[in-house]
Amino acid sequence: MLTLQPAPRPQQHRRPRLGLALAGGGPLGAFYELGALQALAEAIEGLELTRLDAYVGVSSGAMIAAGLANGVSTADMGVVFIDNAAAEYPMSPGLFLQPAFREYLNRAKGAPGLLAAIVRQYLAAHSPGAWAAAVEPLGRLVPTGLFDNQPFERFIAHFFSTHGRSNDFRTLERRLYIIATDLDGGTEARFGAAGRDHVPISKAIQASTALPGLYPSVEIDGHTYVDGALLRTMHASVALEAGASLVICVNPLVAFDAYAHGRRSHDLKRGGLPLVMSQTFRALIQSRMQVGMAAYRGRFPASDMLLLEPDRSDEELFFVNVFQYAGRRRLAEHAYQRTRADLARHARALAPLLARHGLRLRREVLADRSRTLRAAMALRKSAFGPVSSRLGAALDRLEAVL
Repeated sequence: MLTLQPAPRPQQHRRPRLGLALAGGGPLGAFYELGALQALAEAIEGLELTRLDAYVGVSSGAMIAAGLANGVSTADMGVVFIDNAAAEYPMSPGLFLQPAFREYLNRAKGAPGLLAAIVRQYLAAHSPGAWAAAVEPLGRLVPTGLFDNQPFERFIAHFFSTHGRSNDFRTLERRLYIIATDLDGGTEARFGAAGRDHVPISKAIQASTALPGLYPSVEIDGHTYVDGALLRTMHASVALEAGASLVICVNPLVAFDAYAHGRRSHDLKRGGLPLVMSQTFRALIQSRMQVGMAAYRGRFPASDMLLLEPDRSDEELFFVNVFQYAGRRRLAEHAYQRTRADLARHARALAPLLARHGLRLRREVLADRSRTLRAAMALRKSAFGPVSSRLGAALDRLEAVL
């Protein structure tokens, strides 16, 4: 779904400044963004996604934004993150699902002393309701995250420290901002801005993706950080404040509408807690994003905005299993094709908005039905060497068998 938000008071810019704001959404969000952005890059002449003026990333969107700011194209990131076809950068679902044993151990160390204190408090109270108050501190023993996010940070650090890329905000040619939430202050933290640009990009991404309950919080310079989406969804205002005249926004998470076709297509509660929690989180994210987009019109009246989101009735994006190779490929391809269709459908309104920024919609590309994300990635596999090409071919055969 493509939403255009033209500037209420557009201006003619001598040199248009382009920004990109990417929201989070876990692996699903990252794969959706790669497919959607590849479609944009192909369909808009003059849009070089690796040469924009400002990049803002939140949660999984931070990883994609950092890759683009480092000059890595969406097709190349697809080879690494979707196909796992770059031998130097082995990436598998297990990278995200390793138990947080260190967190478990640290919590367990405090158990004997805490249990002893609970017993002493209960015995000293001498009241029927004392037990409920005494056991309340047991919450301190619950781990703050199920899975370890350090292996992912090490992977990202390696990826951004090889082949001319940089893990240092200060050496990038482009402005990159990665947003996390300061847990103790409940405030936004802009890594990449002055005062926080010394933090490694990989560490900032680890902090921005630390969703409470799933991953432990991240300690940096005496502060505790968690997922940047806790405060706002995309933080597009960061790019607007940096002077962007056009900001392209991508929000992968929208609430699923089971009634979109007139009757209920799914009973989400039958999917158990995971589907109920997914729908709840999506609804919160989407409502906050809509409030933010509406506010930008008044705060930045000279800037245009373009928002890409999935359709709310899109079952493919809500129920896909992104931890399977076939699921990841299918989701990214689906996002690519849906984005192409959205661009074609809104071509008449989109063309003049893009023209204000020196861009042109390539309608001939959108009319070419032979284009696929898979083909674009196949062209780039050779850039990672013959080993990656053989690995990619092996994965293709394995997927066909399965």
